[in-house]
Amino acid sequence: MTGKITAPAIRARKGGDKIRMITAYDEPTAHIADRAGADIILVGDSVANAVLGRSDTLGMTIDEMVYHTAAVARAKPSALLVGDMPWLSYHTTPKEAVHNAGRLIREGRAETVKLEGGEKRLDVIRAVLDAEIPVMGHLGLTPQSVHAMGGYRVQGKQAAAAYELITEANLLADAGVFAIVLEGVPDVVAELVTEDVAVPTIGIGAGPACDGQVLVFHDALGLHDKRTAKFVRQYAQLADIAVEALEQFFVDVQSGAFPGEAETYHMPQESAQILEELHKGSAELPGAGLVTDSFLADEAMEQ
Repeated sequence: MTGKITAPAIRARKGGDKIRMITAYDEPTAHIADRAGADIILVGDSVANAVLGRSDTLGMTIDEMVYHTAAVARAKPSALLVGDMPWLSYHTTPKEAVHNAGRLIREGRAETVKLEGGEKRLDVIRAVLDAEIPVMGHLGLTPQSVHAMGGYRVQGKQAAAAYELITEANLLADAGVFAIVLEGVPDVVAELVTEDVAVPTIGIGAGPACDGQVLVFHDALGLHDKRTAKFVRQYAQLADIAVEALEQFFVDVQSGAFPGEAETYHMPQESAQILEELHKGSAELPGAGLVTDSFLADEAMEQ
């Protein structure tokens, strides 16, 4: 897909080419994700765990999510930009939910929002959609419900719970969401949901039958040494590479090898000679013409 990706374009991918989704939390990671060919960049409240060192996502505020979403938006990605709505930003009233979703769009420059939950969130979803803001749903293991679920546990393992999840997915699709994230559910459940709903499903720990897949940027690239969930595949160990690179930098600092000639600025020879004489006290300060505009321009271009 070429050009700017939109929510309707993602919805139209149902049953087509697999949708590639990854998280990002700042301009550099968003730029990398976009260069790699992401269809969707999610500014997830998982920033709490991946970047901020928190044990769960519950402490994230709408102000923090707006901040990180705006940082990602500065990369101007071709990928669709989804801003995650944090806990309690949409759990009270539809009016407050619309206000907070609007902040992610207006201040964060997101193009869509994602929120967790099924039937209990239908009024909120409809209100946000009525405000002309596309919504991505999220069912299964919903991290904002960690305490209610009794921990990070696979959802829908029993037939009744699985049937309820399938029902709720249909309710979300009928309400107008453009896609649904399915997290931490058995593969057969995700497959049935994917067959049932008219919108794409994007899996994370939900098996291969979904219309797309998503991982957390820092998990996929091995940017930490934390224990990862079963569904994570690490495609690199960048934390180890980064440690080795910094170790070499510190070695070069200690040995004097850094900075070298390539990283060092120099004065024009004539100016250096005059400066040395001034420092020795054997010359008087010359006129202001010593430092020329062209010299300053040359220095600026070297920054």
